[in-house]
Amino acid sequence: MASQSANLWVLLGLGLAGIFLMTRKFKKVIKEDFGAFVEKFLLAPPPPPAPPKAPHPLTGLTFAVSDVFDINGYVTSFGHPDWARTHGPASQTSAAVSSLVDGGATCIGRTVVDELAFGISGENKHFGTPTNPAVHARVPGGSSGGSAVAVAADLAEFSLGIDTVGGVRVPAGFCGVLGFRPSYGAVSHMGIIPVATSLDTVGWFAKDPKVLNRVGHILLPASFVGPRNPRQIIIADDCFQQINVPLEKSSQVVIKSTEKLFGRQVLKHMNLGDYFSSEVPSLKAVACQHVNGELKHSSSLKLLASVMQLIQRHEFRLKHEAWMNTEKPTLHPAISAQLQEKFEVSDADVENWKSVRNEMRIAVNSLMKDEGVLVIPTVADFPPKLGGKEILSDDYRSRLFSLLSIASISGCCQVSIPIGIHDKCPLSVSLIARHGGDRFLLDTVQGMYTTLQEQAEIAARPKSSRNVVSQQQAAEIAKEKGNQAFKEKQWQRAIGFYTEAIKLSGNNATYYSNRAAAYLELGSFIQAEVDCAKAINLDRKNVKAYFRRGTAREMLGYYKEAADDFKYVLVLEPTNKRAASSLEKLKVLY
Repeated sequence: MASQSANLWVLLGLGLAGIFLMTRKFKKVIKEDFGAFVEKFLLAPPPPPAPPKAPHPLTGLTFAVSDVFDINGYVTSFGHPDWARTHGPASQTSAAVSSLVDGGATCIGRTVVDELAFGISGENKHFGTPTNPAVHARVPGGSSGGSAVAVAADLAEFSLGIDTVGGVRVPAGFCGVLGFRPSYGAVSHMGIIPVATSLDTVGWFAKDPKVLNRVGHILLPASFVGPRNPRQIIIADDCFQQINVPLEKSSQVVIKSTEKLFGRQVLKHMNLGDYFSSEVPSLKAVACQHVNGELKHSSSLKLLASVMQLIQRHEFRLKHEAWMNTEKPTLHPAISAQLQEKFEVSDADVENWKSVRNEMRIAVNSLMKDEGVLVIPTVADFPPKLGGKEILSDDYRSRLFSLLSIASISGCCQVSIPIGIHDKCPLSVSLIARHGGDRFLLDTVQGMYTTLQEQAEIAARPKSSRNVVSQQQAAEIAKEKGNQAFKEKQWQRAIGFYTEAIKLSGNNATYYSNRAAAYLELGSFIQAEVDCAKAINLDRKNVKAYFRRGTAREMLGYYKEAADDFKYVLVLEPTNKRAASSLEKLKVLY
């Protein structure tokens, strides 16, 4: 019996030791580079200029590039060893990479992409799937998943990727970092392997919006217009209603941030699907398109998703079909389904797609004009689990591509912004600006980022503590309405708003002092004196409350008490001319 017990303890000990060793091994793999890199090298910037000249704009920053960017002397693998085996070293470095190095940044290596940069999961069995630093058990997203991981894991300050149908935006959303897709054609494509030439854009990732902006100042065309605030922020309500995230953690975060920064008047709500149905009439011509061998009849956003995928497949085949037929590479099932099945395209199909793209560009530009921003979710669902089947699901892909197709088809710029965590997965929203509005969009992100993070943090709190914050915010809104009514000389209406603010937050001296000012205008001097006394009890240095109480007391005939109030105003503000004048006038009366 004792022998059996001893054996049991030995087996248990060996089992625990095995688990411990496996855990240590797993952690060690993650700690190294999260599997983000295909290869590491160093492209150093030129020496900084001697003082007093300013240093290069990107001095001190490191960056990585996806495995689609040519680096002189290195073989670009395009996410597949068969491609690397059949292609030689590049003879020059990508224009985007060269610009960044010349700008002072140091390139530290090349990162993993989906096979042939065609997928959206980030899974690559040939080079290994990078580990998502935000949630290890789920995919990092693709095609430029390795670049997103490099930034999310703090291995580089920023990184480059290619965004065709979401290659930057999806991994940014899945990994919880900033991801920017510029306007089509805004950044040079020279020195990248094309996926779909009319959809490809060179995008970038960062954690810090200032770094995102600095990279933009190197890669984007110069702008002669200074930073501008958005005149309109449009919430696509129908898009947010389709995602499995509470509105208070998604669209409401943007709404509250907008109200705080720019005021409620900037906000607009709309049904985006209905807008495109009316403004993109060519969608009717593709309402019955062959997708995966079946006819599709669907909403305007789903039709846009279908058009985007059709264009991607068609243009990829035009560029790489000869190589595909010769090498017959082994591909991820989701990619193989798109590239290795029969696919016929007519001239009429191509013309219809061109019409949709032209009308989409006009529709989005018309909606947002120069200083408008459209707000949508970046992705429709959480990142799938590693090895999961969701990525193969038509429904999952259709929901995802419905959102991604807006910028890809129109060619407009889009940025994905992380806004916290839900169910242990990163949350994000996207802002879209018109084609060519890249610098405006980057400035908007930088201006809104801190407030968005604050509101996301509030939304993540338990409801009990969040209600307190919400009441304070509602009180501030009521106060601002009161201020506006006061300016318009609607005294009674102003009193109503200030009273609402006091009910919501009764310990704010400003609310009482402002209501007293409205009471003074109506000749209600007793109420004004009472409100000012309350404000002074809450804030002994509230100059306006002392002055207004002095005015009320003067009108009530309490001259000595009024004089005392004006004297105290002068103690707090010795240069207050109104208080000095009122005090001089009172000296004659008592």
